[in-house]
Amino acid sequence: QVQLVESGGGLVQAGGSLRLSCAASGRTFSNYAMGWFRQAPGKEREFVANINWSGTSPYYADSVKGRFTISRDNAKNTVYLQMNSLKPEDTAVYYCAADPPPYGLRWNDKEYTYWGQGTQVTVSS
Repeated sequence: QVQLVESGGGLVQAGGSLRLSCAASGRTFSNYAMGWFRQAPGKEREFVANINWSGTSPYYADSVKGRFTISRDNAKNTVYLQMNSLKPEDTAVYYCAADPPPYGLRWNDKEYTYWGQGTQVTVSS
């Protein structure tokens, strides 16, 4: 069992930056691939970014590529999402999720077993 707790959300102006953190409990964090997803009001949850267990292979949705960076620190059981050049369309609740081995499709939310409660990100124009 893994528990995930996101933090770092908030209100920011367009063009600004935020850094989200997701702290995981449990001793097997380093075995999990980790992902970030988001859900805006009235929209379906969408993939944002994924990182493999070792942190060597990040993967991004086209909508955030070049602006967001996913990273992880296995010693701290934490995954991060650095968000730069934020746009109003980035406004959503952001969720982190854990995908235990055997790993599934990185962009598919159904592959992830554990989810955090979410943190709100609001970008004003």
